[in-house]
Amino acid sequence: MINKIRTQLVQNAASILRSPVQLLPKKVQKIALLEAMKSVFKESLEDGDFEFLENKWLKVSIIDLGLSWHISYKNEQLVVSDKAVTEDVSFSGNLNDLVLIAGRKEDPDTLFFQRRLSIEGDTELGLEIKNLMDSVDLDLLPIPMKTLLNQLADFVQKGVQSSDTQSEVMNAYSN
Repeated sequence: MINKIRTQLVQNAASILRSPVQLLPKKVQKIALLEAMKSVFKESLEDGDFEFLENKWLKVSIIDLGLSWHISYKNEQLVVSDKAVTEDVSFSGNLNDLVLIAGRKEDPDTLFFQRRLSIEGDTELGLEIKNLMDSVDLDLLPIPMKTLLNQLADFVQKGVQSSDTQSEVMNAYSN
């Protein structure tokens, strides 16, 4: 019963969250995103590891939520644009897949080759961004953020696996 509820929540997460998230003012989204990135990439920012993104734009899209943000690096700080800009590279995927990547439950390369993660534009810049994301030590995140990320990724992973198992069972019975 609990597995069935979890599976339903994971399968419907985007449709449940789409309206509330889109109702958040862009300014609130921007502040939340910047603060999260500052926390996650604290060490990388201190080391100047984002210089490759200077005067370049990354677009991150969560397709099933209908959200996207443009991110750059200027004056030794991450910035999020309020206005649409021409991106140099874009990463896009569905909510569950991006949660699994963030929680290190799925490899971005695997999802890319399964066409569940899209990377378009400057491939060299995209690779640098992917490598920087891979270098983040999740153990250095603030405890509440690390705990939330791990629990959320575990929840999504179990919901996706349960859904896959249910599909296999249904396919076996239909054959």
